Amino acid sequence: MSAPEISVVLPCFNEVENLPELRRRIVSVLESTGRSFEVVFVDDGSRDGSWEAMAAQAAEDSRLRAIRLSRNFGHQMALTAGVDGARGRLVAVMDADLQDPPELLAEMLSKADEGYEVVYAQRTAREGESAFKLATAHLFYRLLRRWTNVDIPVDTGDFRLMGPKAVAAFRSLRERHRFIRGMTAWVGFRQVAVPYVRPARLHGETKYPLRRMVRFALDALTSFSHVPLQLGTWLGFGVSLFAFLYILVVLALKVLGINERGWTTLMGWMLLLGGVQLMLIGVLGEYLGRIYDEVKRRPLYLVSEEAGGAEGGAAREADLAR
Repeated sequence: MSAPEISVVLPCFNEVENLPELRRRIVSVLESTGRSFEVVFVDDGSRDGSWEAMAAQAAEDSRLRAIRLSRNFGHQMALTAGVDGARGRLVAVMDADLQDPPELLAEMLSKADEGYEVVYAQRTAREGESAFKLATAHLFYRLLRRWTNVDIPVDTGDFRLMGPKAVAAFRSLRERHRFIRGMTAWVGFRQVAVPYVRPARLHGETKYPLRRMVRFALDALTSFSHVPLQLGTWLGFGVSLFAFLYILVVLALKVLGINERGWTTLMGWMLLLGGVQLMLIGVLGEYLGRIYDEVKRRPLYLVSEEAGGAEGGAAREADLAR
């Protein structure tokens, strides 16, 4: 089967309720563009029948393919597996919860025709999100942009379209702690935003609760910034300066004959310095843990099964590791 012009990669984890509507809208949009295409579903260890639904859809339409990972490797790894397995000259990545509207693909393809290698969707508003989620997301993107040396666009997710140069560059990046929206910014080339309003989730629950959001933010920060490491230097300077000024105050009080025992002050300083030291040890541990993960050189993911595509929809075993 000849390579399609565009591949659309959809990482899925327990999205069986969204799959029929997702397929209908994506196929409708891509057919309207008149381009050859494939839709690549990646099952990231779903437990709700998503794989069976994907395989059934792939059996009905040879333009649909399904890749099943051996277990849940996480959203960023599933997305990577889809990009690695995509056959199109252009590769679009988007979530399967329909908060990334497929209809935006037509405009993104038009931008790619103008010569842009990366076309990313930028949220102007987010429907159905709590005030806490909106506030923390706003703060995160702006701090990340300020603290990194990569121009990572604010208010963007992983919904984007990559040209052949960007795809090749992305595939060469094999780091384990992946922040894909930062990685696609890092590769450079001509990039442009397509604004949109992000709708509320159609079915199911978010796959990013607070704990995973914090983990994701740490991956983003430690992958693209040395600021946490430099924090120790600035804290050291600040605490040393304050300590020096405090010594001057103590000496002045001694000269004036004011000599309190100072137990509370002493314990306060000990707890403060101890807390700062433990925090910085934790920062070092975060970076050291990432180095440890990288040097093991384990595959980013394992593929257990594929369905659809050139094989006419038949499911087949796979022994692929990347």
